[in-house]
Amino acid sequence: MPNTPPRSLPRWLQLVADTIVPPVCLSCQARVVEGDALCGTCWRDIAFIRPPLCDRLGLPLPFGGEGPLISAAAAADPPAWTRARAVAVYEAGGVMARLVTGMKYHDRHDARRLFGRWLASAGGDLLIDAELLIPVPLTRWRLVRRQFNQSAILAAELSQISGIPWSPFILMKTRSTRPQVELTGAARRDNLRGAFEVPRPVRQRLSGRRVVLIDDVVTTGATAEACTRALIGGGAARVDVLTLGRAPTPASVSP
Repeated sequence: MPNTPPRSLPRWLQLVADTIVPPVCLSCQARVVEGDALCGTCWRDIAFIRPPLCDRLGLPLPFGGEGPLISAAAAADPPAWTRARAVAVYEAGGVMARLVTGMKYHDRHDARRLFGRWLASAGGDLLIDAELLIPVPLTRWRLVRRQFNQSAILAAELSQISGIPWSPFILMKTRSTRPQVELTGAARRDNLRGAFEVPRPVRQRLSGRRVVLIDDVVTTGATAEACTRALIGGGAARVDVLTLGRAPTPASVSP
């Protein structure tokens, strides 16, 4: 399967490697004790999303309560997916943003194992009964140009940790669209309408499955929404969304 990461080195061999080439922070390159990690300063820069949070959108909430909490945003405009989780708030210029853009645009894949661990932790409740991990796809032309799909790399890492199978061949992006960063709100949804589909030959592999959709960052949720609708239309029983970053959005609890 493409983008499958190599197995970790034996502990003794890793110690030898770390002695020859001392590990450094994945963000600022300061010396650290172990590889695939951040220094304390960079770690503190990341706004990890922890409970209490909105069960539907994964947004951090100002206070908690009993049972699943729903934000005002989710109550006013419920998403197509069932639940969403993200590792941290994605803020321009922050450490998380630098790590993600480094992977996505500058071929920096050295943080992939750390990303996998973060996703496994943030998405723990989504993964309990999940049956399939599906990355947000690129068009064939974009994949040829970039030579990798960052969402597929994340899905492969998470699959290795969780044991849940992943597939890059069930959800397809069938037409090119304008970059989402150029658009906002309704324009993003219009841009992606009909862009994703589940090919008929693979629908049997999806039918009745509980799916976790994997992506790097969710901003307005337009991409996740379009992918979710395609997966449900293709036969998925449930779709949850798991990402590294989530754009900051004001939220409040709704009764």
